Amino acid sequence: MSFETKLLGLAKNPTTGRIIEFFGPTVEFLTSLEDEENDFCVLKGMIPPGTSVPLHAHVDTEDFFVISGSVEALQHDADGYTWITAQAGDFIHVPGNARHAWRNVCEEPLVNLIITTKRLGRFFQEAGRPATGQAPCPPTPEELAHFTTLSAKYGYWNATPEENAAIGIKMSF
Repeated sequence: MSFETKLLGLAKNPTTGRIIEFFGPTVEFLTSLEDEENDFCVLKGMIPPGTSVPLHAHVDTEDFFVISGSVEALQHDADGYTWITAQAGDFIHVPGNARHAWRNVCEEPLVNLIITTKRLGRFFQEAGRPATGQAPCPPTPEELAHFTTLSAKYGYWNATPEENAAIGIKMSF
């Protein structure tokens, strides 16, 4: 499809073909960060069985629609932390600066639609590594240092291994 056609008409199941891996979970860019006609970033996310996304926060809003599978989402409020289960058809809104985490305790992958800012999309693009379709390798010290540097650049807060352990997430790196 040409760029002109894209601007003039609808696109069914658009994708950029770019899939980024984050030490297990992946995101596929459905919209292009370079497309000036889009105000936001749309991604298809996948969290494999037995995999978690550690506790973190960022200024950017994220919205999640569960397509298939189920996931436990960590909610932080005045009473502390609570895990809530989201299944296919559920929608989760994460406001900016809200501490949150994800864990897939099921036997099938979680697949969800993620709608966020282009800014957070750029963070994903810079912080992840190209998906190979094979089992992910543990992050190297250089990849972790790069992730830490980018987190600071984008104002992305990451919990410590101890903070993650307190909510039931064991970090293997």
